[in-house]
Amino acid sequence: MELQPFAEGGLEGEGDYEGLLFADLDLAGQNGRDARFLDCALRRCGLDETRLTGARFIDTELEEMRGIGTDLAGAVLRDVTLTDARLGGVQMHGSVMERLVVRGGKIDYLNLRGAKLKDVVFEGCVLVDADFAGAQLERVVFRDCILRQVDFSNARMNEVDLREVAELDIARGVDRLAGAVISPAQLLELAPAFAAQIGVRVANPGD
Repeated sequence: MELQPFAEGGLEGEGDYEGLLFADLDLAGQNGRDARFLDCALRRCGLDETRLTGARFIDTELEEMRGIGTDLAGAVLRDVTLTDARLGGVQMHGSVMERLVVRGGKIDYLNLRGAKLKDVVFEGCVLVDADFAGAQLERVVFRDCILRQVDFSNARMNEVDLREVAELDIARGVDRLAGAVISPAQLLELAPAFAAQIGVRVANPGD
């Protein structure tokens, strides 16, 4: 399907966009609340403070997106690829993600509180201070990723694969890893946190 260039000015709340290419556009501060993007591609667009709360992205490609404070709370992303993003302070609490691939890039302070992730792959990306508190993760794979200061507090996991994470730094919620699979090396690294969680004191003889 050949995409048609978007040439209608700014985004509109509840806008209906199908088969469109958004390329090299500055969408900063615009309001696309409850908009629908079907079979679209957004490439190298600026999303500083862009409001996309409740928006739906279906069969859509998101490439090299840049932005601080993008609001995607309650958004739905289904059959979407997010490639080489550089985002910070993204609000995605309460969002729904199905068959999403996040490949490359770096996302700081990603808020996924209460989100639902199903059949999601994070590959080769860096997530710093990602907040999964209260989120539901089902068949989620983290591959060659760096996870720093991630928060899994009150998260629920089912078939979550963390074995290929390059760097795993869990700030909170190590007790919520039931339903996840980790590598033997990761088990050794997390052993002190697991011991502290169940109240085991680790000390050398004579201490």
